[in-house]
Amino acid sequence: MTGFLIRRLGGAVLVLFALTAILYGIFYVAPGNVAQLVCGPRCSPAQLAQVTDQLRLDDPLYVQYGHFLQGIVAGRDFSTGTGVEHCSAPCLGVSYQSDQQVTQLILAKLPVTGSLVIGAFAGWLLLGVGTGVLSAWRRGRLTERVLTWLTLAGSATPVFVIGLLLIIVFCSTLQWLPAPSYVPFAEDPEQWAWGLLLPWVSLALIESAKYARLTRSAMLETLAEDHVRTFRAYGVGERAIVGRHALRGAVAPVIALSALDFGTMFGGAVLTESLFGIPGIGRELVNAVKLVDLPVVVGMVLVTGFFVVLANAVADLLYALADRRVVLS
Repeated sequence: MTGFLIRRLGGAVLVLFALTAILYGIFYVAPGNVAQLVCGPRCSPAQLAQVTDQLRLDDPLYVQYGHFLQGIVAGRDFSTGTGVEHCSAPCLGVSYQSDQQVTQLILAKLPVTGSLVIGAFAGWLLLGVGTGVLSAWRRGRLTERVLTWLTLAGSATPVFVIGLLLIIVFCSTLQWLPAPSYVPFAEDPEQWAWGLLLPWVSLALIESAKYARLTRSAMLETLAEDHVRTFRAYGVGERAIVGRHALRGAVAPVIALSALDFGTMFGGAVLTESLFGIPGIGRELVNAVKLVDLPVVVGMVLVTGFFVVLANAVADLLYALADRRVVLS
């Protein structure tokens, strides 16, 4: 187990470094003058030269990338125009637009996106797995057909459509819920939950459709296996077969997929964050791409990649616990 974790962490470091190198290469060859964007349209040639020198944009690509890696390992100093600011390791750079250290920016946004992802994750697992199990259990009946149509409708509907419908119905028409917003959990747990309820439901409805189909397929496959037929021959009840035996065999692919979705959601819930006005990592990443704010983009993508790799390693461990035939090697 220890060797497995060490290998996965070593591979994760290599993947993340490769990711940063690719991003640096893309932004380096992309058209546009970063110094001009930072300085503004009325910037004089002297000011433009000063900004270029301050951001060290004249350095070759490998020098800029080397400074970035140095910041992660040992920290680095940045020129502010009037002095020098030190950024402690792990330093992901300083935003071109706001002059804020990217590490601090990410730490400020992480609880927001984490709150959104964790709540939605719990919702889509409960709803998706529950719907899939019920659909497989009631195969060939009206319940299965209704659930199949609902999951198809859920997977085909964009998140902004569901989100807008929820806002119109529950906030504007019925006025049962306040407008979605983010309040820190430590400040007011009740307002935190109410403010994120609609974003959680929107994401959960979209993602649960995928899990319902996956769980249903895995359950039907497991229910057709020989050992399940043996249980039936010995008179074991259908409810016990589904709950104790079939679900355990069907949960492995759900674990693998949910871990991947959980990690990618840290950078992928852009539409949900934009629609509900949640100031998380996804919305910040989109703004950084628009402004060609390379340090923020690289930092945000690194964090997202870290969560994807970490979630996959955890998924492998859970996979082995759920199915004893799996050997971690």
